[in-house]
Amino acid sequence: MDADQSAGFGADSISRRRFVRGAAATGASSMLALALAGCGGAGGTAARPAPTPTPTPTATPVPTRQALANQPPEAVLLALLLTDGTVMAQAEPTAHSAADFFRLTPDANGSYLAGRWSRMSSPPTGYAPYAGAQAVLADGRALFVGGEYNQDNYGIPFAPSGLTNMSAVYDPVADSWRMIAPPPGMPYIGDVPSAVLTDGRFIFGSKLDKTLWALDPETLLWSPLVSTGKNDNFAEEGFTLLPSGSILVVDMVNVPQTEHYLPGTGAWIQDGPTPQSLASPTDYPAGIAYGPAPVQVVGGVTYGPGPRGVYAAPGEMGPAILRPDGSVFAAGSAVSGAAGHTAIYRLGATPGVAGSWTAGPDFPVGDNAGDSSAVLLISGNVLVAGVSGALYEFDGTTLTRTFAAPSGGGSSEFSTLMLPLPTGQVLVLQPGVLPSASIYTPLGSAQAGWAPTILTAPGAVLRGQTYPLSGTQLNGLSQAAAYGDEFANATNYPLVRITNNASGHVFYARTHGHSSMGVATGALVVSTNFDVPAATETGAASLVVVANGIASAGVAVMVG
Repeated sequence: MDADQSAGFGADSISRRRFVRGAAATGASSMLALALAGCGGAGGTAARPAPTPTPTPTATPVPTRQALANQPPEAVLLALLLTDGTVMAQAEPTAHSAADFFRLTPDANGSYLAGRWSRMSSPPTGYAPYAGAQAVLADGRALFVGGEYNQDNYGIPFAPSGLTNMSAVYDPVADSWRMIAPPPGMPYIGDVPSAVLTDGRFIFGSKLDKTLWALDPETLLWSPLVSTGKNDNFAEEGFTLLPSGSILVVDMVNVPQTEHYLPGTGAWIQDGPTPQSLASPTDYPAGIAYGPAPVQVVGGVTYGPGPRGVYAAPGEMGPAILRPDGSVFAAGSAVSGAAGHTAIYRLGATPGVAGSWTAGPDFPVGDNAGDSSAVLLISGNVLVAGVSGALYEFDGTTLTRTFAAPSGGGSSEFSTLMLPLPTGQVLVLQPGVLPSASIYTPLGSAQAGWAPTILTAPGAVLRGQTYPLSGTQLNGLSQAAAYGDEFANATNYPLVRITNNASGHVFYARTHGHSSMGVATGALVVSTNFDVPAATETGAASLVVVANGIASAGVAVMVG
């Protein structure tokens, strides 16, 4: 059933059922009263008993969805959670420019629902990427790699600036961008599958061939990775980081095969087929022309030239999310009007051993998750958006629609993107509808064993200073967010939240220098550093680490 859709998101079906049940109960009480009246004594004037009060049914708890009090200045789609607790959002460029970026800052009580928006700096002129690869690095910077489209040219065939090989890193402290030279001999990147490895290196798989590249976050230099035994190229595929540090891929060209990559050896391990296809066929059987890429100097870095070519677009795939039980829920695409399939992956005994697949529940007929967004909820459920704009929760067995497709839009590709927030809620962005930005508050809570644990932390801190912290499971149990091949916005890194005991006001301390970017790291001790904001209120406070929306137990800290 659909959830209670308040704050401009539709009528409540539960309230209608409550009215019917109440009317039926009231009618039964009236009939009983008439029967008793007919059994009266002399003169037929028996006392009329008071009707039994009809109990008010208790509404079944449901997830809720509320529009942000302050909507973004422009419709935004891509959103990244920065390590200072703010959200970096990129404008949806069909009506604006992909060079427009905005920051959402929670209010003094830590509420994103009542947060405020501010404009961020734009990349250097010439790089306005859309539908590329992104990541938040271990040092707290945001990385943007490639782009299926660039410079606000959106169309098929690709403009010469499309499938760009440009990249840039954003420094949230300085509010500045730095362009990155392309991988040697790599004239095109485009929208590619990507991930941050446990050691902090960013990797992506080539859209046009089987090459795999890694970026050193310190030197910002690219290097090719050993990649042996890959079934097909990486076009339209997605990367899912596993607890072992391996990368799971559902093949897009070699449907319905799957495989996972071992970074330590460079080998691909075959995981066999999914029970049913999770891919939809291409809309462009003749391929899509691209190039020639011109020579351009952007931000002091030279890009191009690049040759002409034809991209053999294979179709679309859905997102895949690692769950706390170690399984991966993969949501599939489908041809228009058909039901998308899903599948559940379980790890092999060791990283070098193949995993296994079982069938999951189907989407309702007419909906699927092709090139859609999915996030991990703190309950362990997966929230996934259909191409219709409807929202569904997978609880390990059942796929339940919690919100119907919006009536004002949201039925086109790239219509919905979701981001887990440190409050345990989810930011939902749907540029095709009004209001376009909302907060999804799920039911349920995290199991105690899923939370980060603080082992060492300072008992006293000074505003404006940096301090170390260590603990276990500081990166969470999953990347917690996925969107097929592009719009990557994983949140597997620690945030530090300081709450003043007297006022209850919330302050996020920017984290950086994480010793690991793995997931489900168990007993491994992970360290990070945090910068105490200058605006933090002084006095007694509680400090927690948050990963994927789940907070650790608090430790006492005195802020001076």
